[in-house]
Amino acid sequence: MRIRTDDEVYRVDAVWLGPPKATFPWRARYVAWGVGTVVYLLVLTVLRNIGVSLFWSFAWGMVLTIGITMVICSRISHERPLGAVLTMWVRELTAPRETEAAAGGAASAAQVRVRAELPRRKPRGRRSPETGARENRMPAKGIAEVSGVRRP
Repeated sequence: MRIRTDDEVYRVDAVWLGPPKATFPWRARYVAWGVGTVVYLLVLTVLRNIGVSLFWSFAWGMVLTIGITMVICSRISHERPLGAVLTMWVRELTAPRETEAAAGGAASAAQVRVRAELPRRKPRGRRSPETGARENRMPAKGIAEVSGVRRP
């Protein structure tokens, strides 16, 4: 038993072939005509602002419009309409990005402080011969005051 899907319905593009008895030699979907019109106006605006002459802006405008429209229309279909593609494009451009710049910078000697005298070293304790651990060397007076025991 074969189950037929409705894919054939979606394979047929909404195509305008031109006026009756004078069809165009190419196939273009309705959405391609709309996208091409908008792209052509944008391309003409950019070319004229760059300073390209009127004839060459029309000529190169047609070439660029056909290329850009083909790229855009290859991305859209009945499953992914133009509105969804535009929304995805806008969200992709405005999404927050992770910054790749490293914090900090090159080290500079301008922040280094120089003192005239050397800092004093703190006395270290001696190692005990039995355990190998360091002993604290506190003066006898300090130990007596802490423990509350008086030494003569």
